[in-house]
Amino acid sequence: MPLDLAFHSPQALWGLLIVPVLLYQAWRERHRRATLRFSAAHVFALQNRGLRAYLLPVLPLLRIVAVVAAILAIARPQSRDARVRDLSVEGIDIVVALDLSTSMEAGDFRPQNRLHVAKEVLAEFITSRVNDRIGLVVFAGAAYTQAPLTLDYGVLREVLKQLRTRVLEDGTAIGDALATSLNRLRDSEAKSRVVVLITDGDNNAGKISPLDSASMAEALKIPIYTILVGKGGKVPFPQGTDLFGNTVWRDTEIPINPELLQDIAARTGGEYYRATDPEGLKQGLQKVLDSLERSKLMEGGASATYREDYHPYLLLAFALAALELFLRATILRVFP
Repeated sequence: MPLDLAFHSPQALWGLLIVPVLLYQAWRERHRRATLRFSAAHVFALQNRGLRAYLLPVLPLLRIVAVVAAILAIARPQSRDARVRDLSVEGIDIVVALDLSTSMEAGDFRPQNRLHVAKEVLAEFITSRVNDRIGLVVFAGAAYTQAPLTLDYGVLREVLKQLRTRVLEDGTAIGDALATSLNRLRDSEAKSRVVVLITDGDNNAGKISPLDSASMAEALKIPIYTILVGKGGKVPFPQGTDLFGNTVWRDTEIPINPELLQDIAARTGGEYYRATDPEGLKQGLQKVLDSLERSKLMEGGASATYREDYHPYLLLAFALAALELFLRATILRVFP
């Protein structure tokens, strides 16, 4: 509901000074109109005046009101809405720790493997964000920062696209990955800071134990959300190619440790999710965001929302001008 009315271009209202000129012109036009004189004028006085005689003085008024409406439309009247738009840039600082161990090549998400699906879902996740700073840590037998916290989602998606398995020393160093992620968030001033751990295995490498990293996160008040990718047990795993270049799959046992991920999440105030298909992974990431509190990173103030209200005035101006032209050319046409 509008609170008050304002004009975007108030200088256009100076055009209303032409209204007295138009009124004077209409007065002169009426009194200079030609009349017929008769010696027996009482004959015409006895006759009733027709509707045309009453409508003729209205023509100048139609023109004047049309001009006033046009000037008001040019001044662009605007009504301020009761709702105030917040210009503050809000967001969460998120570091995603992504497992690049060879077990992410498992094909239980066929026709794609776990890593391919994880990258696709993460790319969609990044695209859906607006003001969240996102960083990326990758790990296998060791952990590395692949991208620091950034709002440049285009660069982040390109970095994500280049990720491959068998580039790092093999293994699953969950503790090191968490410690590296926490180091990225340690100096962040955001009210909401979070680590999202995406892995498909048990900790079997690295120098820092996962529970030690969880203790550090607890001290820093940074929740860790863990997502276990894969079905567990025996899953299809690539064993090379055949003579025709097709991938040969063989069921292989890949150990998982959901209890460890549940413990990490519980200690830090995060949540544990299990993703056995692409949709489950999407839902896990969405649930992470739904549970987080928004945090203001940059103060931008507030701005009132304005609505343009010139349309009725413009339509009125055109309608009255058209009506005047129509009447002058038809039933109120004046013959010399």
